[in-house]
Amino acid sequence: MTDPAVSGGASPARILLIDDEAGILKTFRFCLEDAGYRVSTAQNSQQALAAVEREVFDVCFLDLRLGDESGIALLPKLRAAAPWMRIVIATAHSAVDTAVDAMKAGAADYLVKPCTPEQLRVAADKQAEARRMELRIEALESAVHKDDEAEFASATPAMAQLFEEARRVAETDAPVLILGESGTGKGVLARAIHNWSERRAANFVTVNCPSLSSELLESELFGHRKGSFTGASENTLGRVSQADGGTLFLDEIGDFPLPLQPKLLRFLQDREYERIGDPVTRKADVRFVAATNRNLEAMVKEGSFREDLLFRINVITLTLPPLRKRPEDIVPMAERFARELAARYRRPARSFTDEARRALQGYEWPGNLRELRNVIERAVILCASEKVDVGQLSIAQQEAASPTPRVGATMSLEQLERAHIEAIVSRCRTLDEAAKLLGIDASTLYRKRKQYGLA
Repeated sequence: MTDPAVSGGASPARILLIDDEAGILKTFRFCLEDAGYRVSTAQNSQQALAAVEREVFDVCFLDLRLGDESGIALLPKLRAAAPWMRIVIATAHSAVDTAVDAMKAGAADYLVKPCTPEQLRVAADKQAEARRMELRIEALESAVHKDDEAEFASATPAMAQLFEEARRVAETDAPVLILGESGTGKGVLARAIHNWSERRAANFVTVNCPSLSSELLESELFGHRKGSFTGASENTLGRVSQADGGTLFLDEIGDFPLPLQPKLLRFLQDREYERIGDPVTRKADVRFVAATNRNLEAMVKEGSFREDLLFRINVITLTLPPLRKRPEDIVPMAERFARELAARYRRPARSFTDEARRALQGYEWPGNLRELRNVIERAVILCASEKVDVGQLSIAQQEAASPTPRVGATMSLEQLERAHIEAIVSRCRTLDEAAKLLGIDASTLYRKRKQYGLA
């Protein structure tokens, strides 16, 4: 029997059985649980839709007759709620036109009852394996070619303009320098420029400059000849050769060693280079993109970065703003991360409580998108309900009200009290806990929240 694990690990596939007959549900459940699957059941459409809201399922067996309800009518609702879930129609009515209607509505397969345990297991194995392959393909595609439209959806006008400029730049072969704080998505934008360009079918090759010494970085970039230095046990071509026809991305070029900068400059000017220990001059046709969170102009003045190299790499400069400068995007991006991660980890949390939204909105996000994703990933893993609450956010201990009230600021006592109550409530798991921290009883807190429109 095919391994029912869907995610490539030890976790078995999750199956939802929907049938109005308790005896059939019991029989099917025992059969599939014996085969190693995790099984939940529902006897009507209301229970079924509630189940897919609570939990992520990989496969669903759906009866066409649910008492007075129609399985065909329920099918598109299930597809909308869980588009990744593979649905198998299970029915005692084997008419061909019914099967065709089910397939048109989005069913993945059709199983006629009564069926043997082996037939049921084979149908489950087939759909679990198909789902496993879908996840593998999605993982590979996300690593090689991200969904750039979703990645760069923004309600901030400046961001929308930046992405439009990036698209126009992608149509050329001009060098691009991407600036921004750590975690703002510079590498993602570099890959997007490659994917939007005519070079998209060729390689996108990344070299992380801070991670290597000068000698190792030169070898990593240009390759080396066997025996050219200690440890050079075989010939290597280098990243420049791998990127031929595609895009070479130097991440954190501000850390590029000064002694090696003339060789990089020569390559950018002439597209020529030599491997270490090899006198043969080689050529490579690459698109050059670099990124840094450092001030290169200041480094030029300090003598740690060549001015002529800076002139060469910043033909086009794109500056990604920090997340705190694009507050409109924080909650939508958090929600997108939550949906993606809930599907990956098969966890129920897909959205946030109002208190959690306010906490996300008010936090400064010094680590930018990288920190946001990490916070959401942790929250999704730990959350056992449909909505992440403020207590499950690792930023909950921070002051999350925005703007942060300040003693002595030009504001009334009422405004200050409202902001303080809102901040305390957003940090606490329960209203009782918040009331205790504020030094008032729960009924007073209730009245205050209602007075200030926080209830």
